Amino acid sequence: MKLQKVLNLFNVAIYIRLSREDGDKEESDSVGNQRKLLTEYVSRHDDFILYDIYIDDGFTGTNFNRPAFQKMITDIEDKKVNCVVVKDLSRFGRDYIDTGRYLERIFPELGVRFISVSDNIDSIKQAYDMLLPIKNIFNEQYARDISNKIQATVKSKQKAGEFIGAFTSYGYKKSPVNKNKLVIDEYASEVVKRIFAMYAQGLGKQSIAKQLNAEGILCPSEYKKLNGENYKNCNRLKTTSYWTYSTINTMLHNEMYIGNMIQGKKHQRMRGKQRKVDKENWVRVENTHEPIIDRDTWDKVQKLLSKKHRDIDLETNKNIFAGFIKCGDCGRSMMKNFWRRADGSKSYSFYCGTYKRSGKDYCTPHTLPFQVLNDIVLGDLKAIIRNVENLQELIKKQSCTELKIRNSTNTELIKVKSELERVKKLKKSIYEDYKDELISKEEYLSYREDYQQKEALYSKQIQTLEAKKKETVTENIFETPWLKRLLELKDIEELDRDIVVEMIDEITVYENRKIKIRYNFGDELEHLFSNVYSVDMEKKAI
Repeated sequence: MKLQKVLNLFNVAIYIRLSREDGDKEESDSVGNQRKLLTEYVSRHDDFILYDIYIDDGFTGTNFNRPAFQKMITDIEDKKVNCVVVKDLSRFGRDYIDTGRYLERIFPELGVRFISVSDNIDSIKQAYDMLLPIKNIFNEQYARDISNKIQATVKSKQKAGEFIGAFTSYGYKKSPVNKNKLVIDEYASEVVKRIFAMYAQGLGKQSIAKQLNAEGILCPSEYKKLNGENYKNCNRLKTTSYWTYSTINTMLHNEMYIGNMIQGKKHQRMRGKQRKVDKENWVRVENTHEPIIDRDTWDKVQKLLSKKHRDIDLETNKNIFAGFIKCGDCGRSMMKNFWRRADGSKSYSFYCGTYKRSGKDYCTPHTLPFQVLNDIVLGDLKAIIRNVENLQELIKKQSCTELKIRNSTNTELIKVKSELERVKKLKKSIYEDYKDELISKEEYLSYREDYQQKEALYSKQIQTLEAKKKETVTENIFETPWLKRLLELKDIEELDRDIVVEMIDEITVYENRKIKIRYNFGDELEHLFSNVYSVDMEKKAI
């Protein structure tokens, strides 16, 4: 009978990443070359079964928010994969902290074998390489250096009036001979001219959007897709595929249409979200391309934009929640609508902005009366303040007990420290006596050993008391500004605009009057309660 070798089989995930922004070399690190190298490597091992190949092409290695990587992690958690193979560590990630977290903690906990072919790393064959963090640091530093150089090049091109964006403003396209130069898109430019003309003739922005939708004219995002551009709207409005008030408003303010290059509106660090840049810091270069709108039309439209506004009657038309309420389905801001009651008094409700402007084909009403929203927010805020007050009382009682313990500990600590100093002096004095031949060598050694033992004992006691003292120190968390402000509002009976701005980050409205409130201090409050009570505090959803 033949003996067969029993193999421990591994379901292998090949992970491939490429990003020009990281300074990846186009040939040796290309997706094709990585795929060939790794599939050949897997095929040479009898105990490897290739489960899938995960490819992130065009994603930076400075974070792990990559679609293919996240799918691979999901498959690992679902026990479909228990081995990950990459070409080298920089393909896996250039953030040395997160990379180390995956390799040192997450993968071992999940029982995942990690192999980096070029680095000769195999977690099943040897212990963790102490040089690995150093390699990761160099990977991240390399990416940071490349990022700084790219940003400097981008800024230089912007100041020279060269277009460096991925997508042009509607009405323009990139020159076929120079991608940093804009040329007019004949079809889209006519739509732009028409929009400016309609507004100059007195038609409102929403009316213009409705007319373009009614005529079946593709909005900018859909037009770009039709022309083969891989364009996506921002996440909040990713389903918007029609002309909107916001689109028209943005176009009417866009200086690109008079031949000026406006860039640098957003800035993104190597790791983090894009942030808007103040208007005065935008990179603005005049007369870089052919204008679509003549100067007279532009000036007329800008004058109308500055004049057209609705005077607000602060007695009947105030909205303390303005700018904080959005639709939970389409993501657009909620609008208000007035009506008069039977007794002649006025009231109003909130409606989804998309529904109000574009109709039921695009979203549902999400109707919510002002008074209902006001009562919910006020009640929720009161409940939070009550919980904070209860917590404050608990911590006060805890602090009184700790004060007694701390005072007792301090007294004992002073006593022990005094004894330690006395022993040190005695140890020093017996050495002087020995030098002066007042005591023998045997006596000196005997005394010294006794004092050293006492010195060690007192030092250990001091360490124990110091640790006990630290454990009883409660931080006065109620001196933090947001908690102090909450306690100041303990007698609140009415909301106003200042309180809403100070306390609330966003209110999301769903159908059937269901809302979700996100507070400015929500994360800190959740952390506070979970630390004190050792429980998870649920996010507020009403």
